[in-house]
Amino acid sequence: MDLFEKFSKDMGPLGQHSDMDNTNYYMFPKLEGPIAPRMQFRGKEVLTWSLNNYLGLANHPEVREADTKATADWGLAYPMGARMMTGNTEHHEKFENDLAAFVQKESCMLLNFGYQGIMSAIDALVGRKDIVVYDAECHACIIDGLRLHVGKRFVYLHNDMESLEKQLVRAEKMAKETGGGILVITEGVFGMSGSMGNLKGVVELKKKFQFRLLIDDAHGFGTMGKTGAGTGEEQGVQDGVDLYFSTFAKSMASIGAFIAGDKNVIEYLKYNTRSQIFAKSLPMPLVLGNQKRLDLLKSSPELKDKLWTIVNAMQKGLRDKGFNIGKTQSPVTPVLLNGIWQEAANMIMDLRNNYNIFCSMIVYPVVPKGVIMLRIIPTAAHSLEDVDQTISVFEEIKKKLDKGVYQSEEVGQLA
Repeated sequence: MDLFEKFSKDMGPLGQHSDMDNTNYYMFPKLEGPIAPRMQFRGKEVLTWSLNNYLGLANHPEVREADTKATADWGLAYPMGARMMTGNTEHHEKFENDLAAFVQKESCMLLNFGYQGIMSAIDALVGRKDIVVYDAECHACIIDGLRLHVGKRFVYLHNDMESLEKQLVRAEKMAKETGGGILVITEGVFGMSGSMGNLKGVVELKKKFQFRLLIDDAHGFGTMGKTGAGTGEEQGVQDGVDLYFSTFAKSMASIGAFIAGDKNVIEYLKYNTRSQIFAKSLPMPLVLGNQKRLDLLKSSPELKDKLWTIVNAMQKGLRDKGFNIGKTQSPVTPVLLNGIWQEAANMIMDLRNNYNIFCSMIVYPVVPKGVIMLRIIPTAAHSLEDVDQTISVFEEIKKKLDKGVYQSEEVGQLA
């Protein structure tokens, strides 16, 4: 029996209907229609909480107009070539300068993708003599970047400054032997728990140790801080962040990424980040479309205010009803329940089929065995009515879970 057959068998009787493929139903669902809080799923309208569209920019009229105009003016091919060859333009440079200023750094480099970008940046930043110290809950893109590192790396317990200090002692001793440097990597906002990285604590340790700090602020850029400049701004330590990375895929609802820092470091990265040196430049529609998104982020603070109105209502409402949402300090809202993954799969089917609620389900090994996480991503496009509806539905499914209903083989048929 191969792995796919085993997975299909393990799925058991969950929704074994003639009109669906079980694995695709759970793992590759199709949301259709215009990007909005309510979309189509398998022919029905569902209220969705799984879109990376924090500020509601995906279908903002000015964004759509900018995307359309840039595509009409430039097409998808321009510029043709890598930045170092024939792929550079004044628009790319302007966008980089504006991003750098927004996140309070000297310089900035555009990246074609977030996942690939952070991997390549780590690869370029550290060599075999260097030591990396990173948070245990760092995203998969950071872990994959660390796999490219031929030198030593140490992991510290999540947000535990005592653990970090112990690893820095080890790293400092090794750096003296190798003649290398130390890079600490953490996240601004952790995408599963919603907790902020303890940037303030990390920066404080610079008084005792010599290291540079790289943060991945994918979920913090545009959502955290007074101006939306991210988690470093939120904690008042943006100056202590040596390299600030974020993607355009979350608050900007687009494609691409950037890394910002001191000019000399960014210049080095421009000549050494292999995924950019040997890849076509970010296409012009994405550059100009993302420039419009950044302009709106700066000029329309009400977008972030609306986001937080929805976030606060959702999180307070869930807590008031007795739900465990962990220690989130950001829009990311995990709802933690007790149950095994088979129950989780049944619950998701019930939510989608019978309650018209679409959210992500997270199970082991991302969370401990016996825990089910329903991950909610509020956006500025949602309404308070959406929040009320969802909390009411969650109360019903929790009662079913507690009664053992989701151990049933007939959940797909429940009305």
